[in-house]
Amino acid sequence: MTRKADKPASAMSRRTKAAILALCLLALAVAVWLDNENTSQTNTQPKSEDSQILSDFDRYHKKSFLVVNVVDGDTIDINIPDANKETTRIRLWGVDTPETKHPQRGVMYFGPEASQYARELTLGKQVTIYLEERRTRGYYGRLLAYIQLPDRSFLNEILLSEGFAYADWRFRHSFYNKYKQLEAAAKAAKKGLWEKVQPDQMPSWRQN
Repeated sequence: MTRKADKPASAMSRRTKAAILALCLLALAVAVWLDNENTSQTNTQPKSEDSQILSDFDRYHKKSFLVVNVVDGDTIDINIPDANKETTRIRLWGVDTPETKHPQRGVMYFGPEASQYARELTLGKQVTIYLEERRTRGYYGRLLAYIQLPDRSFLNEILLSEGFAYADWRFRHSFYNKYKQLEAAAKAAKKGLWEKVQPDQMPSWRQN
């Protein structure tokens, strides 16, 4: 009788062990899957960003295009498609010109003058695009670039030298110190906006 009573207990023990083993294997499988998923996500983002930079360099860097539109003093469109758009929008590296079409700020002091000056220098002309190796796109997906004009001068630098733009110190770039010096020289000579601009007429980031 004792042996017969022991058999069910022994069978239950084997089933319990099998269930525990199955749960352990399942937990291990889930842990491995989560680890692979996290590794995949970690590796995908840098590759995606690197891929964008490589694509932009291949498509734009040191190549010439026609300027078809001047949005603002520091923003232009060139005649090459970008994603689902017919043209590529470029935001100039290292400079910030007064706004003319901002939904909140409206038309800022010296904004129209900066836009007109950029229009005279670029609209309908072939310009050459130069990119930064570490970053090619801004927050809104616009291409960040230095624009070389037909006479081989750079629009970014001319806007600063003639007092049509502020040196944008919010973001580091290859000519960060040079651009601050160009602004300082224009300010000392009271060129362009520096002749009469008041602190409250400057961009908000310059007032802090």
